[in-house]
Amino acid sequence: LEVVPANLLDRQFMAERPNQKWIADFTHLWTAEGWLYVAAVIDLFSRRVVGWSMSAAMTAQLVTDALLMAVWRRGKPEALLHHSDQ
Repeated sequence: LEVVPANLLDRQFMAERPNQKWIADFTHLWTAEGWLYVAAVIDLFSRRVVGWSMSAAMTAQLVTDALLMAVWRRGKPEALLHHSDQ
């Protein structure tokens, strides 16, 4: 049985300040050299991409690298809701 965490974001896509709510997702694109996987982290306050990563393989490291870039660029937020799909 798979345990799914509660959806704390609950489709509330507005943020009152920077680094309050980040959302993350990844996708894949066909290129002349094959599939390219892209992960991104977006700050819901500014709607800007604050971290991203690209790879030829879809791995956990791909999404972890995007989150680490966001933390590196924005610093470690005091209280942050980080939401991504399963």
